[in-house]
Amino acid sequence: MTNQNFKRHIANPRSISTLIAKWLLLSLAIGFFTGCASAFFLTSLNWVTNWREAHNWIIVLLPIGGLVIGLTYHYWGNSVVKGNNLLLEELHTPKQIIPFEMAPLVLFGTLVTHLFGGSAGREGTAVQMGGAIADQFTHWFKLNNLDRQIIIIMGISAGFASVFGTPIAGAIFALEVMVIGKLKYNALLPAFITAYIADYSCTVWKVTHTHYSIPKVPPMTPINVVYTIGVAVLFGLAALLFSKLVHFFSNLFKKIHYPPLRPFTGGIFIALAVYFLGTTKYIGLGVPTIVESFTVTQPPYAFLLKILLTTFTLGAGFKGGEVTPLFFVGATLGSALFMVVPLPMALLAGMGFVAVFSGATNTPIACTLMGIELFGLDCGLYIAVACIVAYFVSGGTGIYSSQVVGGPKGYVYNRFKLK
Repeated sequence: MTNQNFKRHIANPRSISTLIAKWLLLSLAIGFFTGCASAFFLTSLNWVTNWREAHNWIIVLLPIGGLVIGLTYHYWGNSVVKGNNLLLEELHTPKQIIPFEMAPLVLFGTLVTHLFGGSAGREGTAVQMGGAIADQFTHWFKLNNLDRQIIIIMGISAGFASVFGTPIAGAIFALEVMVIGKLKYNALLPAFITAYIADYSCTVWKVTHTHYSIPKVPPMTPINVVYTIGVAVLFGLAALLFSKLVHFFSNLFKKIHYPPLRPFTGGIFIALAVYFLGTTKYIGLGVPTIVESFTVTQPPYAFLLKILLTTFTLGAGFKGGEVTPLFFVGATLGSALFMVVPLPMALLAGMGFVAVFSGATNTPIACTLMGIELFGLDCGLYIAVACIVAYFVSGGTGIYSSQVVGGPKGYVYNRFKLK
């Protein structure tokens, strides 16, 4: 709730109770509907992924799938084509309620992308569904722009928390992603409550999340600190490369003036790349490879192939998200570094998992908490150092072009011209 609302109602206990009840109701509704939407999405995503892996010939039709996505957004979703960046823009400069069609369109586009063999993630879909669902309450409850910011943050936290099963990280991610270097604390409690409700609502539908394990964590000795900082620098550079290529390919495909032809053209190249690679390891979510990275050394080129295929897929206009591919990039890079860095493979993969994500999204606090939620508290210090170092190494921008620089990182990079 906003300070204005609280001050207006503080003298009237009954009014305060009404205000609290309203926000609890909003948290319950947004969390429940977003959690259920994520459960349907994750179940559907598993089905299309398994079907594609059992019928690899469908990858030949990826250009047709891209054309369908392009036509759908061009004629029915032009107002929501910006995706996550639209949510950030509405947070900073509110203009109009996010159209509800964002939710079904991004759901459809993501499922088509994964069915036909694109390389993409899933968090963007869940976050956009959560934001679109949440913002509908702005009209129904006649909320002002400040309260509307909180509503959208609640939707983002609900989507992120329910799709990954990490409610603490989901709430902080929604706060941290708004502005680099600043947190909106008045949205903290609603974001947490909504994230937990969404996560619970998703699991009620018997949806399970992937479990990871880091069985051995060595003491944080001075030499291990040096190793951790060294690998974190590489994770930050990988995040920087990912971010630069996303924007590069997006700008490249904009030279094709008719938008539906962008994913059609991109689909041709991706299908050919998969054919010549002779494997489907680097398309889709890549969760099996992520899990394998904690126990089996990955080839040193794996993370580069995933970066190229994912940034090309998203730049061409296919739908999904960046986060799970970033997990893939970080985990496989960390696993490959085990050949030269004397730290446990699972620890290196876990650090890369969240550190590359931290650098690409500029959310080191959320990523540290996510690492603790996923891997346990024992590795928390390693995770924190990796996420913070990668955050600073990854440059002054990230994968979200509408993210605003408002804190220390932006100051450092502007001061020393390290853009």
